[in-house]
Amino acid sequence: MKKRLQNRIAESRLTLPSAIVYATACWILCGLFPQNMWIQAGCFGLTTFCMLMLNNTNALIRIYSRMVSCTFLILSCMLCFLFNSVAGNVSQLFFAASYLILFFTYQDTNSPGFTYYGFLLFGLATIASVHLLYLLPVLWILMVTNLQSFSWRTFMASLMGVATPYWVVFCLGVYQQDLSFFVNHFQPFIEFHTPFNLSILDINRKIILFFLVVMAIVSTLHFWQTSYLDKFRIRMLYGLFIRMDFALFLYIILQPQLYDILIRLLIINTAPLIAHFFALTKSKFTNILFIIVMLAVGCFTAYNVWMSSSLF
Repeated sequence: MKKRLQNRIAESRLTLPSAIVYATACWILCGLFPQNMWIQAGCFGLTTFCMLMLNNTNALIRIYSRMVSCTFLILSCMLCFLFNSVAGNVSQLFFAASYLILFFTYQDTNSPGFTYYGFLLFGLATIASVHLLYLLPVLWILMVTNLQSFSWRTFMASLMGVATPYWVVFCLGVYQQDLSFFVNHFQPFIEFHTPFNLSILDINRKIILFFLVVMAIVSTLHFWQTSYLDKFRIRMLYGLFIRMDFALFLYIILQPQLYDILIRLLIINTAPLIAHFFALTKSKFTNILFIIVMLAVGCFTAYNVWMSSSLF
């Protein structure tokens, strides 16, 4: 079958370097040097590396393709107005890294070590963004349904992993005789805003959310239709992405003021689905859709770079 544009890009070894150059240009235009966003850029680069390793270690796409990490890069550049948030980039990094570790526990109920380190990374993500603690029950459910690694040992390991960063901070606070961190940290956690109040989001954020949800739905439907071609393990991992996507979307709808944090995690879970869709479809329709999506993403990115950059 003749390879279409989407397939040539998905299978090319130049796609990832090109995406890195594209993302680097976005960071520079958005103020990497004048605003000294080196910590944020470093976290972003490490998150991209985690997404690359997530694909390599789990063979998320059954052909040679770097589309998972490339899709993550391209989608993240749409949100260039969030580049300057240290907490957002740190939480995104540790969340992606926790996936990388937790996927090693697949069908292993006797893996407290990997479980501990995976949830330790998740705990570090909650230090940066305390509201991510609401995703903890979702991760436990996914350990049962998709990773199939849940047992009393791994459950206790997960609790210890999440608690470890807080134990360290507590000991540091006792040493310094200042425990105000816990009051300031957990107070927003118990504060709830009006659910479904999407009016607090600007039109730009709403359009990007709508775009990501539509692409997630399209990619999910394609995956369900063709999942029999993938190994059972891959089907379970993609099921995890789909369920977490749904949970994050519901979380954004219920608490839209957390959009800037949750949308980053939505991209982590949506990127593999979109990558799988475009890398493994070959029809004329999907090729046209690929071009439309690339143009749309380019327009979103150009607009947000223009609005975020001090150069324009």
